[in-house]
Formats: sequence, C-alpha cells, structure tokens
Amino acid sequence: MPIKSFQGERVIRSKKRTKTLLVSDIMSHDLVVFTKEQTIHEVMKKFIKYRISGGPVVDDFGKLVGVISEADCMKEISDSRYFNLPILDKSVAHFMTSKVDTIDANKTIFEAASMFFKTTRRRFPVLDKNRLVGQISRKDIVVATINMKSQTWR
Repeated sequence: MPIKSFQGERVIRSKKRTKTLLVSDIMSHDLVVFTKEQTIHEVMKKFIKYRISGGPVVDDFGKLVGVISEADCMKEISDSRYFNLPILDKSVAHFMTSKVDTIDANKTIFEAASMFFKTTRRRFPVLDKNRLVGQISRKDIVVATINMKSQTWR
C-alpha cells in the first residue's frame, strides 16, 4: 500500500531581492557650503569651526561651481610665508578647484567605492539631476559596509 503525503501543495516563494544601498542613502545632507566671494580667512575659520577639511563652492542659485579644501588653502599659506607677507584676503575663486569630480545620487555604494579607489579624492559632491544634494566621503562608504549584513551584500 503506497504512503500518501499530507503536506499539501508546495508554495513557490519568490526570492526577495534586498535593496542595494545607494549613495543617496548614506550621503551627508547638511553641508557647509562656500561661495566664490568668501575670503580664504572665512573658509579656514569654517574648517576649524565645523571640523571639516573641505566643501563645495556654489553660486547664488545653489549650483556647484567648485570645491575648496585644506590643500587649496595651503597654497596661500605657503605663498605668504615664501614672500614674507601676511595671508591675504583673496577670495575662494582664486584657490578653489573648478573641475569637480561628482557622483550621481543613484549610484550604488559599490560604484562609489570603485570611484574612490580610482582617484585620490576623499569626498565627492553628490548630484541629482545636476543639483547639489549632498556629499559622500570614503568614511561614509566604510561605515555603510561595516553595518551591512551578509544578506544585503549586493
């Protein structure tokens, strides 16, 4: 006599795809931004006050026009020492980097990690439809990957 199975019909479950972390999920939203008209003195004071090493430079409409960093400020400090002059009140426009590498908000954190690996940049301004929406740093990527579980590692 054959044995009957009382398990019933098997339900085929679809595998749930976990959402891949995007740059927009882990980026910093509240940025300290600078304008081209600000002086290097003002920038250095903000670097110290907010404990940052750089930030985006925007125009009157909030459009990204460059990036200013501590390294850019070092140029002015070096020149003032070389010529034995006080640090001048030159504007950010003289020192900022105009050709800015950016990243799209919809990139995955793995694509962002690849970009960091291929460059010497420590941070990227994040754009969404050519509008500055945040900034992502190497540390943001490291923290996000540490917090990921093996099931979400995609």
